[in-house]
Amino acid sequence: MSRDTAGPQTSALPTTLGTYNAAALASSATVIGHYSTSFGLAARLLAPGVREDVRTIYALVRIADEIVDGAAAEAGIDLAGQRELLDDLEQETERAMTRGFSTNLVVHAFALTARRVGIEPALTRPFFASMRRDLDPAPFTAASVAEYIYGSAEVVGLMCLQSFLQDSPRTPAERAELVHGARSLGAAFQKVNFLRDLAADRDALGRNYFPGIDLARLTDPQKDLLLDDMDADLEAAERVLPLLPTGSRRAVTAAHHLFARLSARLRETPAHELMSTRVRVPDPEKLMIALSSSLGPQAWRR
Repeated sequence: MSRDTAGPQTSALPTTLGTYNAAALASSATVIGHYSTSFGLAARLLAPGVREDVRTIYALVRIADEIVDGAAAEAGIDLAGQRELLDDLEQETERAMTRGFSTNLVVHAFALTARRVGIEPALTRPFFASMRRDLDPAPFTAASVAEYIYGSAEVVGLMCLQSFLQDSPRTPAERAELVHGARSLGAAFQKVNFLRDLAADRDALGRNYFPGIDLARLTDPQKDLLLDDMDADLEAAERVLPLLPTGSRRAVTAAHHLFARLSARLRETPAHELMSTRVRVPDPEKLMIALSSSLGPQAWRR
């Protein structure tokens, strides 16, 4: 059985709440198993308790993504209905963070983590605001994209950091560095995904996260400038990897190196091909990155 986050037990037998908690945590693991092989691979390098926390965060984020990225639409739900579903999910998440219980297993699992490690609405609200922005057809500006990236990705990194540091206090200066690194890594992940998902975002969802760029006429110099920005974020994140606790350092290093390799493959791909090709890192190479990352925070040689 997964660890019970409800607190100490007075009996060797599982309590009713303990069983419910275990079922909720298992539901989060199921979500990550279905949706992300790369994230799942990196998560396996986390210490068990931290791994469970990160799965609960990822699962909630994934459910919100599915509301705005196609699953709800395929179920026949219009934009107004999708907004309502997203609002309901946010409200249920905040209620569960307050009272410690939800009938939604994914939300319940997230709330267990949030209450224990100190994730506050100050982090969840920007996330849901960014998800709502995906339902707004208005074109992005440079300022609104930056706000979107903060809410959709940087705060997720900050949520994970709350778990990483729960039992590993850092000085205020070190924590500030780690916060900057977590935000930089989250931003890099999101920007890389923007670039490799150009076709799906534009054609299926009608989105362009690169204001001022005509995606149908993306040039190699434009692509390289975008990648320079992403690589700067990756470099900023890499500098703080040694400050992470050992229970999370290998996994974050693996995720960092995986996206650094993905960035390199995007740079090798002609710009005109990005509208018809989703660039990925082959599974054997992912495994090698994970193995190399388990040895320490040294950068993956690409």
